Amino acid sequence: MDELFSARHTENTGSNNIHTETRPLADRMRPRFLEDIIGQDHIVGPGRLLRRAIQADRLSSVIFYGPPGTGKTSLARVIANTTRAAFESLNAVLSGVKDIRAAIDRSDERFRLYSKRTILFVDEVHRWNKAQQDALLPWVENGTVILVGATTENPFFEVNRALVSRSRIFQLKSLTPDDLLETARKTIADTERGYGNWMVSFEEGALEHLVAVAGGDARSLLNALELAIETSPSHWPPPPGTEIYISMEAAEESIQRRAVLYDKDGDFHFDTISAFIKSVRGSDPDAALYWLAKMVRAGEDPSFIFRRMIILASEDVGLADPHALSVVISCAEAFDRIGFPEGNFPLAHACLYLATAPKSNTTLAFFDARKEVDREDAEVPNHLRDASRDAEGFGHGEGYMYPHAYRNHWAAQQYLPTALRGRTFYIPSIVGYEGKIREEVLQKRELQAAVVLGDENNNAGGELLSWSAAAKGREGWFRRLESSRSALLLSDRNALFNAASPARHDRVLIPLAEDGLLLWESLRRCPEGLSAALVGSETARETLLRYSAALDKIEQPEIAVLDAALLLSPAQAAEWFSSPVFDRILIREPRKYLQKDTAFFDIASSAHPLLATGGVLVMLLSPPSFGERISRILMEASGNEELSVKLSEAETAFFSQNADSQPDGWNWNLKNLQKAFDSKGFKVKTETIEQQEERLIGSGDIDAWFDRENSRWGKFMGKTLDSGDFSQVEHCLRQRIQAGPLKWKWKSVLFHAKKL
Repeated sequence: MDELFSARHTENTGSNNIHTETRPLADRMRPRFLEDIIGQDHIVGPGRLLRRAIQADRLSSVIFYGPPGTGKTSLARVIANTTRAAFESLNAVLSGVKDIRAAIDRSDERFRLYSKRTILFVDEVHRWNKAQQDALLPWVENGTVILVGATTENPFFEVNRALVSRSRIFQLKSLTPDDLLETARKTIADTERGYGNWMVSFEEGALEHLVAVAGGDARSLLNALELAIETSPSHWPPPPGTEIYISMEAAEESIQRRAVLYDKDGDFHFDTISAFIKSVRGSDPDAALYWLAKMVRAGEDPSFIFRRMIILASEDVGLADPHALSVVISCAEAFDRIGFPEGNFPLAHACLYLATAPKSNTTLAFFDARKEVDREDAEVPNHLRDASRDAEGFGHGEGYMYPHAYRNHWAAQQYLPTALRGRTFYIPSIVGYEGKIREEVLQKRELQAAVVLGDENNNAGGELLSWSAAAKGREGWFRRLESSRSALLLSDRNALFNAASPARHDRVLIPLAEDGLLLWESLRRCPEGLSAALVGSETARETLLRYSAALDKIEQPEIAVLDAALLLSPAQAAEWFSSPVFDRILIREPRKYLQKDTAFFDIASSAHPLLATGGVLVMLLSPPSFGERISRILMEASGNEELSVKLSEAETAFFSQNADSQPDGWNWNLKNLQKAFDSKGFKVKTETIEQQEERLIGSGDIDAWFDRENSRWGKFMGKTLDSGDFSQVEHCLRQRIQAGPLKWKWKSVLFHAKKL
């Protein structure tokens, strides 16, 4: 294939013909397939979002953003070699609107005649002006072309915002020294495109010097290698097998420090306002004042400056300081009244206020919501419709819960259309005013998701987590609101994720994912990674997939059914998921799988091959022996110390029984769990968490506890206490539950195991 695009010359050296390409080494060594890519594991490693999209040939419009020499163009070449779509390439420095239209015409013809998609690669896409980018926009939007852009400039600032909103941004990082060393060694060993036909060696430290000065830029390294190697012999190419020695001096002469990127032909107006906005966004009041003064001194229109500051007040400050918008508008109105020279004061006032204000760009969530509207025009759910017109005939408004009728003037119910349940647009930042409302927003969102999923999976009952409009279950809803169970669920979720601390590109496995609580958080925290889940039934799997149906297919979680074990085997992982290994495994309350102490070793053995080196397994466990004691509630409710002490001693005996007599994990030993993971090479740490919630106990709960035939606790207490004491305990508890919810206290264990 290379022969079609490049010239070669042949030098006769006796019996050997050496073919030498005229293309630069950096171009010859470009990766041709995904397996050839070195570095950038956070976006193209096994199981990562971009790799899955390329392999499945389901790429949507993307923009690759990163420093020079990190592989943006190479990734585009890999896509060209992998996709079944047609591939067009443009360079924004050399092409204009005419070239864009010609490429679009060819793409449109392919789609109309052959239903064949076209991928359009645009290198240096930020070099196009607004008109050129606008010319491409409608064709990206209607799917005629799939854009693959490459830029060294931040696309959120330098690329048309409408184009950015229709693309996924992937940030490439500078290559590590190990990546560059691997690139150099691969080049030196390559007999087809590199220098494998000669015996190349380096003075100690010479190759490392080239790597260090290249500063993460593979192109800079390869250019230096090419210069050092091809200028060392007296002529190039020498005969095959020739020894080529690169000294430290030659290495130092071959590599130069990269030039600072600066566009000398940039327009003063746009460059200066860009510097001003970026300085304000970056909270540097000194730089912001300098660029403001420069614009004013150059005669910039103050209304233009205020207009940009008004936009910034919403786009970059937003809800972190809701007053910022009002302040800037007030300053603009003040300037209109007084003009120059005194108008410099409100200009500086607005500038300094914005530069020193806390920053948040969460208003960009609107564009995600608008994109969803464009993709699916969903109907209003029945309970949210106007009940004043069609309630009688069509049941409009039936099931709506009036928030002011409930505690804290809020009720967890579905507000999004059915097709979008579980979809999130707004993620509040932790800064300023927005940081104050963040926890409340996220807690309400998670409770809504858990409630609706609970309804779908029919998980009502002991946990009191569901409400059915059709069943008119007001009592069940009251019980759930009176309880703090929802806050507990979110607290457990946060404890697990804080302990696991996943990165955006991590691969996360969540067993026991039926309620979706951990799965949705994983999707939000690891958007460039993989979120995989294990559930116990096909019904649960279908329910979770319905929740994720509004997401793009490549962004959706991967969910498998595993009903007989807690963790799957490596073979099952390789078959069911995009990656056979994971960076994080998160498990909440796996009590039913802790049948006996050998289960600890089973979990450790299963987790070890599923985790990458350095990967972490985090479990939250609440063993019954750490649970609430009825004796404490009895003492708090009745003050009968003598009876409470008798019951406390009996409960201690109950939970201290031999584990063999408690076959369902009631009496498991934390030390044995730690021992199991230690034996597999994990580094283990544990944390005990004090838990409590308001729990509304009903008469049915009391009946179940004190059942001498079917309740293990009731059977043991009935034999240990005399009949009078047993009856008195039951009577006291029945009196207590009439007073309303009680505080239920217990301890949980946060178990953290890192694979070494």
